[in-house]
Amino acid sequence: MIIFFGEKVIFLFKVTLEHFKKVKKSDVPGLLWTLLAVLFILAIIVLPEAVFRGAASGLKAWLEIVLPGLLPFFIVSEILMKLGFVNFIGVLLEPVMRPLFNVPGAGSFVMVMGLTSGSPVSSLIIARLRQQRLCTRVEAERMLSFTSFCSPVFMLSAVAVGMLGQPGLGIVIAGSHYFANIIIGLCLRFYGRGDFEYTPSQKFQGWPVKEAFRVLLRHQRQEKQPFGEILGEAITSSVNKVFNLGGYIILFSVIIKVFTQVGIMQMLASCLGFILGPLGFSIEILIALASGIFETTIGAKIACEASTSLIQKLLAVALMLGWSGISVQAQVASMIAGTDIRLHMFIVTRAAQALLAAFFTWFLYGPLNLAGNITLPAIITQLW
Repeated sequence: MIIFFGEKVIFLFKVTLEHFKKVKKSDVPGLLWTLLAVLFILAIIVLPEAVFRGAASGLKAWLEIVLPGLLPFFIVSEILMKLGFVNFIGVLLEPVMRPLFNVPGAGSFVMVMGLTSGSPVSSLIIARLRQQRLCTRVEAERMLSFTSFCSPVFMLSAVAVGMLGQPGLGIVIAGSHYFANIIIGLCLRFYGRGDFEYTPSQKFQGWPVKEAFRVLLRHQRQEKQPFGEILGEAITSSVNKVFNLGGYIILFSVIIKVFTQVGIMQMLASCLGFILGPLGFSIEILIALASGIFETTIGAKIACEASTSLIQKLLAVALMLGWSGISVQAQVASMIAGTDIRLHMFIVTRAAQALLAAFFTWFLYGPLNLAGNITLPAIITQLW
């Protein structure tokens, strides 16, 4: 009986090996995603309580933060784009955006919406600009990389006030985050200089406001769409996108709970310890950073509740807000899915922004002395 069973196992192994030999390199991603989906289903069966708590936590975050925070911005941005406001501001601010960031003037609208509402609103607008041929692919990739801001409401209210209990720290958190992104934008003006695709010329003669107004009127006369129809389409599109984001948040919240349950988060924290351990980061901060790799809100909450020095909490928050989390990165990917915009530069610049934001946080915290009477040298001693 044992010999028979052994022969069967060997036969199945040979058959499997023969099938793997026929697998092409292009088949590997699909097979990998299939394997991950099967493992996720098994996790749902084996760890139903962790999955339920994760889904409930993600749903709560979506209902209380994302839905009321992003839906109005989605609707307003859709309406403004349909009314031609992007064309107006594109002509008006071309002389500013082109020399600084090497993007069309419409990029200013993307930046303003990113600064006020955060990601992934900016990625939605960039995708629309690309679909309307108001920017080239390289210009879209530049804008995607430096206009993906964290929501100011989240940084100033949720983190500084709600999690840390020190409103004054909002200036350090938001200031370092914004400054890091702008530095990246200035550097990226040299990215893709060999691009041979050009956007329609936004040059004007005479007074820029007058020319921008003409462009706005021309767009509205060509479209001739009633405002009621514009509003209805904007609401429908925005609601669909917000529900889509809710799915991502719930999914990654479940993944974090499952990973924590099976010990993967502890393993990631140990790996981060090899890099950040010599700098004095506590194990609690390392676990928070491991969670922040996937979802920023959960990671920031863990970091702010850690029993460690304030500068470590701030540095961890800066790193996570800069990285944005795989959850937000997946949301951005879904927004640009219908375009030819590539995602690799966006991911690289998220890592760069995380490091820059952490540096600026360290630089700003001491001189501003917002948290009390602790001086920068004392903070550095605690960290090292």
